[in-house]
Amino acid sequence: MFPLHRSRESGASDKLALTGGNAGSVFHFVMIKPSHYDDEGYPIQWYRSLIPSNSLACLNGLAEDANRRQVLGPDVEIRMHTIDETNQRVRVDKIIRMIQRSGGQGLIGLIGVQSNQFPRAVDIARPFRAAGLPVVIGGFHVSGCLAMLPEMPVEMLEAQSLGISFFAGEAEEGRLDILLRDAHGGSLEALYNFMDDLPDLADAPMPILPAAHLQRTMDTQSSIDLGRGCPYQCSFCTIINVQGRKSRVRSPDELERCIRDNLAQGVNRFFITDDNFARNQGWEALFDRLIQLREGEGLNIRFIIQVDTLCHKIPNFIEKAARAGVKRAFIGLENINPDNLLAARKRQNKITEYRDMLQKWKWHGVTTYAGYILGFPGDTRESILRDVEIIKRELPLDLLEFFILTPLPGSEDHKVLLDKGEWMDPDLNKYDLHHRVSHHPRMSDKEWDEVYKAAWKAYYTPAHIETIMRRSAVGPRPKAPRLLSLMLWFYATIAIENVHPLEGGYFRLKYRRDRRHGLPLENPCRFYVRYATETVCKHLHFCALILRQLPGYLRVRFSINPGAYTDLSLTHADRASEESLGLFNGTRGGDEYLARSRRSAELVAQARQ
Repeated sequence: MFPLHRSRESGASDKLALTGGNAGSVFHFVMIKPSHYDDEGYPIQWYRSLIPSNSLACLNGLAEDANRRQVLGPDVEIRMHTIDETNQRVRVDKIIRMIQRSGGQGLIGLIGVQSNQFPRAVDIARPFRAAGLPVVIGGFHVSGCLAMLPEMPVEMLEAQSLGISFFAGEAEEGRLDILLRDAHGGSLEALYNFMDDLPDLADAPMPILPAAHLQRTMDTQSSIDLGRGCPYQCSFCTIINVQGRKSRVRSPDELERCIRDNLAQGVNRFFITDDNFARNQGWEALFDRLIQLREGEGLNIRFIIQVDTLCHKIPNFIEKAARAGVKRAFIGLENINPDNLLAARKRQNKITEYRDMLQKWKWHGVTTYAGYILGFPGDTRESILRDVEIIKRELPLDLLEFFILTPLPGSEDHKVLLDKGEWMDPDLNKYDLHHRVSHHPRMSDKEWDEVYKAAWKAYYTPAHIETIMRRSAVGPRPKAPRLLSLMLWFYATIAIENVHPLEGGYFRLKYRRDRRHGLPLENPCRFYVRYATETVCKHLHFCALILRQLPGYLRVRFSINPGAYTDLSLTHADRASEESLGLFNGTRGGDEYLARSRRSAELVAQARQ
């Protein structure tokens, strides 16, 4: 088997003769963020996708900086081409002709490739390699496998047999320069492994994408990673094994420069992609700079961030987030069963804090999303559906996203199952958190598949959507119309498109000739008739969802004194009322919390006597 920890200094034996090394006036760097295949083998692609790829933005920013510094020499121009396949078709034939017309010098980079995108990335690479062009694949699958596995997995070995190179780790601090020089010189190595050396981000070039690229997203928004690394040890996570557990942060000056560069091209919405911005050690200085831009200069800038469930314990974090322009916060809720959280080594999640945390975000006018994982060892169909009802009744949460517990390559869960010889689905395309790829100790495969769909249906009922809209009318920024559209879009993506909302978009695109390698091309008449029929039916189905929810929206819209609405999720729970909350009943962790609460109350009462 191929050894994993081979650095770029490993020697000439790893060189791949891919292109000639003659200097030219133009060197094309084609950066492609691949999509992945749906169940029929077609790339998941939209007229407008949800969010831009930050990996693509980071590499483009680094490439622009490399071109300014003339890393290939003063007579060579690096031309950057960015393609996000979720909203733009990859026309391999046109790219090959473009490179050949200008001298044949170029590098094809498959950027930010996750495990579920690896099969598609290899399929995109095939015709480029057949044309003699150098191809490199980087991203979480490559980096995660190199970080956690003793040997390179078979799919990576097969890709190397096609002449595809791999890049593991992060590309700052001149690492992209090395890759570009090697590709330009015709001496690309089989493996660039930088996993043991995490770069400093303080003065690194900021992510940037052209406005024309960003306009293919639903809200024309850009992305920024202001820090990398997470201090926690969740067993299902790949972040800690790829980006490390130490917080590495960008500077406020670089953030401001990025904001102004994007504003100059008409972009004012941003997704801060830090896996957990609450653990970014520079969060306050970064928020302070954004507050200065918003309140001092009146800039209309808005943000989405990702945080943990203890962010409200950080003094002034939520207050400053709201002032800085955070309109939506994605929260890693993961589960409300403390036994499940403990099994996944997610000890930082305290169910006793969930209500206070969500209420605090709400009172500051921020829409909350939460991720919820199904398939922990203690889960059953009954317990999952019970917990969904508790969340609906007791937590003031806006949008809930369900995920199937997945042993992602690069995670501890994957390594443990592999070491035990447990079955895991060999098709990496299914490792998208939306398909089951392993067995469960208490549920059959069919039960696990069915309860995943049932959980979505149970949360996004017309009655609960109306409840969420009523809750949204309480607080500083009523937002029922926008929230309704978000909720309907979330549910429709699952119910109609059979795609997770994180991979969703507007108006599904399909191209007959882009089908997965090894699957037959469909008859043109059959393909296009079916595609047209599906498109019409899907839009009719979505209209039906809107009409079904319209009475509830009108009741909220024209209710008398909507700000006076209240329910259990919006009220503070004292010790007596906590005893009746389903959140704290029925699990060992919840029972222990209530027992501690009773003992504390008894001690206080005794002290007063």
